[in-house]
Amino acid sequence: MSASEVQRGSSTEVAHTQPTAVVSNGSARARRRTAAKVLPEHARAHNRSLVLQTLFHDGAMSRADLARETALTRVTISDLVAELITDGLVAELGAREAAGPGKPAILVDLDRAGHRILGIDLSGPDEFLGAVLTLDGEIVARHAVAAPAAADDAYAAVLTLARALVADAHAPILGVGVGTPGVVDDDGIVLSAPNFGWTEVPLRAQLEAAVQLPVLVANDANAAVLAEYSFGDAGDDLVLVKVGRGVGSGIVLAGRPVRGTHFAAGEIGHVVVGTDGGPACACGKVGCLEAWLSVPALTTRLSAPDVDRDQVLTDAGVRLGIAFAPIVGALDLPEIVLSGPTELLDGPLAQATVETLRARTLTRFHDGVRVRMTEQGQDIVLRGAAVMVLSGLLGVS
Repeated sequence: MSASEVQRGSSTEVAHTQPTAVVSNGSARARRRTAAKVLPEHARAHNRSLVLQTLFHDGAMSRADLARETALTRVTISDLVAELITDGLVAELGAREAAGPGKPAILVDLDRAGHRILGIDLSGPDEFLGAVLTLDGEIVARHAVAAPAAADDAYAAVLTLARALVADAHAPILGVGVGTPGVVDDDGIVLSAPNFGWTEVPLRAQLEAAVQLPVLVANDANAAVLAEYSFGDAGDDLVLVKVGRGVGSGIVLAGRPVRGTHFAAGEIGHVVVGTDGGPACACGKVGCLEAWLSVPALTTRLSAPDVDRDQVLTDAGVRLGIAFAPIVGALDLPEIVLSGPTELLDGPLAQATVETLRARTLTRFHDGVRVRMTEQGQDIVLRGAAVMVLSGLLGVS
C-alpha cells in the first residue's frame, strides 16, 4: 500500500526510519529501518515525524527531495512542510544553486536554532547541572546549582535550576528533559530515589505546573544511554553504567531502550554484590554495588590514610564485573560503556571489570566483550535529555 493511501485513511505497514542524532563532527550513524503499523488516526502524526526525522538527519533539501526520501506524495509533503513552517519547526533557506535549466528548488530544513530544549541532570554527587540546547543537541548555555545536603530540599533546587534555564533560553522552548537517579514511570513519577528520599514524587507534573512547559522525566542512566546510542560510537546492543551520586545502567537491545515491567530495568545500584558483606548502603542493605562504586563511596575510601588507590579501584571494578557477568551472559552484550569521572573509572577499575567479566562468562562468545569510557563526558545526561524531548514531542529519536 502506498504512502498516499495512508493519507486517505487506511491502516498500513509504513517503512519507518529509526533515526539517530548527528554527532558534533557532522557525521551520522547509518539509518536503521523498521516497519511500524500505522493506524488511520495516527497517519498524519507519523508522516509529520518522518519529515522531521529526514530533515534532522539528512539536512536541507527540497520538497521534491523529501518526497523521494520519505516515499510520501509531493502534495502530502507540501502540506506537511507548510504546517511545520507555520509551527516554526521548519524554515525555507532559499533557492538551491542552479545546476541546469529550470527554476531552482527552494531548500527547507529544520529550524535548528529557532527553538531551544532544556536539559537537567540530577545525577551528580555535588551539583545539579542544566543546559539550554539547540535542536541539534548543541549546548548554548549552562547552569548549575549545588546539590542540597537535605533530601527535602532537592525539589526546590531542581525548580531553581529549571527557572534559571527558562530565563536564559532566549527562544521558544520545545520542552524540558530531566534525567534523575531512581526508578521513573511513564508519567514522570519518581517511584523511588533513595538518595533523595523520594517515593512516588510526581516530578513531571510538578515541573510542568511550575514552568508551564512540556516536561519529560527519565532515569539518568536511561537518558545517558540514549545519548550514547544517538551521538556515540555504539552498536545496537549495549549497556551503559552511569556512576555519580548513585549507580545505575541503561540498556539498549536491538536498537530499542529496555525499561522493564516495573520501569526498573538496569537498576543495578542496589543489587548486593557477593556474599562477603561490604559497605552499608543508603537503601538499608549491605554490600550493594552502589556502596562500592558510587562517586561518594569511592572518594571516601580513597581519602583514607595510606590507602592503596589502585587496589580500591580494582576492588570496585571486580564488583562491577561480578554484577554484570550474568547480564552479559544472558543478553549476549558486546560492550559495557562507563559514564562518570574518568579519573576513577578509567584504568584499574575498567581493567578489573573486563577481566572479571571474561573470567565469569563463556570464553568462546564473551572473551571479546569491551569495557570503555563514553566520549560524551559530563554532558551525556543533558544530551540524552534533549533526545528525550525530540523523541517525545517531535517523534525524532
